[in-house]
Amino acid sequence: MDGRPLYLEPRLAPRLGSLLAATGTLHTLSDALGSPLHVVVPDQIAENLDGFRSVYRTHHLSGQVFFAHKANRSSALLRRLATTDAGVDVASLGELQHALGAGFTGDRITATGPKNPEFLWLAARTGVTVSVDTTAELDQLAALVRAHALAPVRVLLRLSGFETPGVRVLSRRSRFGTPVRELDALLEAVERHGDAVDPVGVAYHLDTTSVAEKATALEGCLAALEACRSRGLRPRAVDIGGGFGVSYLAEREQWEAYTTALTSAVLGRRPPLTWGGHGYGLREESGTLRGALGLYPAHRPLAGAAYLDELLSRPAASLGGRPLAALLLEHLYDLHTEPGRALLDQCGLTLARVLEVRAQETGGELLVRLAAKADDIALEDHGVLMDPVVVPRSPTGSLSGSGPVAVHLLGSLCLETDLITRRTVFLPRRPEPGDLLAFANTAGYVMDFHATRAQHQPAARKVAAWQEGDLWRWCLDELFWPTTPSGGSQ
Repeated sequence: MDGRPLYLEPRLAPRLGSLLAATGTLHTLSDALGSPLHVVVPDQIAENLDGFRSVYRTHHLSGQVFFAHKANRSSALLRRLATTDAGVDVASLGELQHALGAGFTGDRITATGPKNPEFLWLAARTGVTVSVDTTAELDQLAALVRAHALAPVRVLLRLSGFETPGVRVLSRRSRFGTPVRELDALLEAVERHGDAVDPVGVAYHLDTTSVAEKATALEGCLAALEACRSRGLRPRAVDIGGGFGVSYLAEREQWEAYTTALTSAVLGRRPPLTWGGHGYGLREESGTLRGALGLYPAHRPLAGAAYLDELLSRPAASLGGRPLAALLLEHLYDLHTEPGRALLDQCGLTLARVLEVRAQETGGELLVRLAAKADDIALEDHGVLMDPVVVPRSPTGSLSGSGPVAVHLLGSLCLETDLITRRTVFLPRRPEPGDLLAFANTAGYVMDFHATRAQHQPAARKVAAWQEGDLWRWCLDELFWPTTPSGGSQ
């Protein structure tokens, strides 16, 4: 390889850094429960919630922070969150049942996503707020309410297709929500079902990292709320969804150096940085770079609660240029948010044991085979590039083979495509069989979305860990209940 190692070191908050430093505990866990293994840290999600709440306080806003349950199936994280004032956003019948069983009451739950009749029925029965995507869904919900003589259901009208006047900024196309240009038809349906639904506000869902697009959508929602009021309705909230992001890497310079080198490698100006010349969306055509880099911005100067603060501070171009937060406050509207990845920042890691380390006949990178499948450590499926941390089997082992090495991380399936990472990974020292590789910050989407039991190989188990003084305690995820002062299971 050319030049110095291209590290992509993970950003580690104190709690997760402390857990990674507890090497004996991590090896004990892996020895007992196998590899791969997910470890979640429930107390961190409560700390992250406090960060979002501080933004609400700064802007003098009220409203609910709903955890987007789809980001992680953990019972421990959900039960710990139930002890706070947060809510939960559920996107399936199973998630709704899980939230109710974890201690959330219906008034702290919002139901989003595609909904079948069973999901709608239980949401209506338990007093959940339903985010309605279409007139047809509204009709279906109202029919269930009448058929079962239920109380009127609180609904949020989810909208899409926003745009601003002047310099045109469009919110990107979404499969969710009713286009805002069809708002009148949706409101007519609300009025038709006045006995069955209570329209408490409007919402949007955007799959984007762009603050400008989200600001456009929030402006559109404020205008939609005025349209509701002009019809005699009394909406009181706007739900701006999630997408606040996470900054995964410790150093901006490392991210810039890597993406620059990757571009050079794709153009053939340096040796390849990936297995088989994979370009992460980039390609070379006749000496010209084509395509688009299909990666998550792993180092972000603005993420999580800070992203929300930036959004709320944006001037509303179509509404007199005043900050969006000021407009919400002036009209006494509640602000609802649905962070998933951002609430799970630093809330967990994934362990995988090193099974084999071998050199290639042609030299170059080492091949490191792990006791894990690519589906168990699905960082790259979400476009996230980040180095694992080597957790040596013993302190003396950490001294062997000193010096940085370039490796390819291979999975345990009998498939050429089972690569933990497609890129060449640089490690500060050569790993040895028996060592662990710890992939940090995997709680947001990575642990559960792609898990399989292919070739009869088990999916990763999950445990919850918490601190008692200088010690780390743990239990199986499903056995964690926040019933003691320390937060652990008894």
